[in-house]
Amino acid sequence: MNVDVLIIGAGPIGLACGIEAEKANLSYVILDKGCLVNSLYNYPKNMTFFSTSDRLEIGNVPFISHNPKPVRAEALEYFRRVTSSWNLKTNLYEKVNSIHKDNGIFTVGSDKQSYQAKNIILATGFYDLPYLLNVPGEDLPKVKHYYDEPHPYYNMNVAVVGAANSAVDVALELYRKGAKSVTMVVREEEISPRVKYWVRPDVENRIKEESIKAYFNSNITKINESTISIKTPTEELEIENDFVLAMTGYQPNFKFLKEIGIEIGTDEFKTPVYNPETMESNVAGVYLAGVICGGLKTNTWFIENSIIHADLIISNIKNKN
Repeated sequence: MNVDVLIIGAGPIGLACGIEAEKANLSYVILDKGCLVNSLYNYPKNMTFFSTSDRLEIGNVPFISHNPKPVRAEALEYFRRVTSSWNLKTNLYEKVNSIHKDNGIFTVGSDKQSYQAKNIILATGFYDLPYLLNVPGEDLPKVKHYYDEPHPYYNMNVAVVGAANSAVDVALELYRKGAKSVTMVVREEEISPRVKYWVRPDVENRIKEESIKAYFNSNITKINESTISIKTPTEELEIENDFVLAMTGYQPNFKFLKEIGIEIGTDEFKTPVYNPETMESNVAGVYLAGVICGGLKTNTWFIENSIIHADLIISNIKNKN
């Protein structure tokens, strides 16, 4: 298949790029190794977005939700409707394995077929690669790096690793939905200052009354079938445990970027090199869109302020043509 633009990532920003390509009469295809808006699909089932529905709209398709801030199910329905309304060309469950450039043309190999493209847009986000604990036992089935809903953890002893928004939300929900015990293991000395201001007092009060047990300046050192080992500043503990939910955050696929030839900055956030006026990387014809542009600083870019990337990229490609 030969296209003007090959878009990797069928999330909201990848879809926005597809819409702009449609409007510009450019041939394109959107590939994703998972389902449509795969990252949103992997969000907790009862999650509510921070943004209001109107701020998430793309392609002039209205986003109507029951409340100002939509929930996960409404977002999935909306982006399915956007895709069908624009008849976007998406190839889902198709993983990209290689990208090579020769004489200004990219050859892209997936696990299903081969493509040739004049331009590549990387809108791959960061949700596919969790930070690992790197401790013995992390490969046990009881260890989860994604949280779905509280029901499976009813009457179970659950350890939640992390102190940011995801970890705090999970710990509070498990406590309120009947987990036998909820233990937070926090590497830092306190709950993250970035936790939502209306949630932080809630979790701090639950910790204070010991409804949720928290170990600060601490780490899990080993995970067993029925216990976990925790190293605190004063002692080493072994406590009963049925599940470990490692809410430690996620990172972009830097290895994939480097294989393409994209330079990674030397700053603490490993920000990829790109032109903010065109979103083109140091590799001519390869563009970055969405949260991947922030490197490890994953709260810099999100759906509502990344939508503009699609217009910048397609406008630059049109001008080149």
